[in-house]
Amino acid sequence: MTADVCRACGGALFHDPLARYANMPKAAQDLPEASDLADDLGVDLEVRQCLACGLVQLPTEPVAYHREVIRAAAVSDVIRQAKSAQFAGFIDEYGLHGKRMVEVGCGRGEFLSLLRGLDVEAFGLEASAGAVADCVAGGLRAMQGYPGEGAGAWAGGPFDGFLLLMFLEHMPDPGVALRAIADNLVHGAVGLVEVPNFDMVVRQTLFSEFVADHLLYFTAPTLRTTLEINGFEVIRVDELRDGYVLSAVVRRRKRLDISGFMEQQKRLTTELRNYLGGFEARRVAVWGAGHQAFATIAMTGIASDIRYVVDSAPFKQGRYTPATHLPIVAPEALRTDPVDAVIVMAASYSDEVAQIVRQQFDSEELAVVILRDNGLEPA
Repeated sequence: MTADVCRACGGALFHDPLARYANMPKAAQDLPEASDLADDLGVDLEVRQCLACGLVQLPTEPVAYHREVIRAAAVSDVIRQAKSAQFAGFIDEYGLHGKRMVEVGCGRGEFLSLLRGLDVEAFGLEASAGAVADCVAGGLRAMQGYPGEGAGAWAGGPFDGFLLLMFLEHMPDPGVALRAIADNLVHGAVGLVEVPNFDMVVRQTLFSEFVADHLLYFTAPTLRTTLEINGFEVIRVDELRDGYVLSAVVRRRKRLDISGFMEQQKRLTTELRNYLGGFEARRVAVWGAGHQAFATIAMTGIASDIRYVVDSAPFKQGRYTPATHLPIVAPEALRTDPVDAVIVMAASYSDEVAQIVRQQFDSEELAVVILRDNGLEPA
C-alpha cells in the first residue's frame, strides 16, 4: 500500500495532507522503560484523505503489534455490562440463539467470555499466541490467526454471526480482512462492526485522537462504504458511548439469484420455436437489429429458421448479426424478398415498428407478432 493509494478502496488520495503532526508517539502500547528513553524517538504522522471514498487515514507503516487486540478498557464493569446487554439484544434481534458466532480479534477473551453465557456457540480468532492460550485456559474456544489472504477456513465455521470490535481501524488492508471474514460466514450472516467515531472527533476538534496505532479514521459514511465494497450490506450505523464509537450492524451480502432469467429463456425459446414451426423454413424475418434482438436470436437458437433481420438504420444495413450471422437488411426487403411472418424485437420501439409494418407492408398473408417480456403477442 503506497502513500498515495487508499487503504480501503484503492482510490487516489488528495495530494495535500489534511494535517501533519511532528514527534508523535510511535505506538500507544509500546511504553519505554527508563533504559529505552535514549532510543525512543517520536514519529511524524501525515493525515491523508481518499479522493474517491473520503476515508481519512495514515499512510504510515502499522505498529508492530497491529494484528493483536489489546483491551485495557475491557476490564471495566460498566463496559462489560453494556456489552453483555448489547450482545444479548443483537442475538435476540437476529435469531442467533444456538448459532455459531466468532469474534475476530478476541484479545484475551474479554468480550468472548460474555458470549459464552448468551446461548451461542462462541469462537474467537486472535493473532497473539499468548492471548489465545489465555482464552483456552479460561475455557474459551479460540484459534490463532488473522483475517487476511491465504488464511483459509477457520475452525468452527462457517459462522452465523461475528463481532469485529475496535479492530478494523488498526488494519493496513481492511478490504482483505473484511473479505476473509465474509468468506468464513454463512450466506446472510450478520455482524457487529465497531470503530472509533471520527465524526465525533471532527465535531469536537479532538486533535489528540490521532495515533500511530489507528491507520483508519471512519465517519459513518466512510464506514458504510468500506463495508459495502467488501461484501456486506449495512443495516444500520449507530453512535455509542457518548458518540465515541460507531457501531454498524451488517449482513453478509447474498449472491443475487437470477435463476428466473434461465426459466424465462427456456419459456421464450419454446414459444419462439413453436411459432416458427408453423411456417416453412426461413420464411420468417425479425425486425430489430439491437442488442436485445441479437441476444434473443443467439440464446434461443432460432437463427437457422430466420431469413434476415430488418432494421431502418442505414449504418446497420448490409452487415450481419454478431455470432449468428444473419443479414441485416432495409425494410424494403419485405417487398423484394417477402416472408410469411415478422417477429418484432425492437424493445420500446416495438409498437411503433409494428404499426409501420402494417401501414407500409400491408398484406393479409403477412403475420406480425411482437416479442414482449411475457411472450409473443399478435400486432
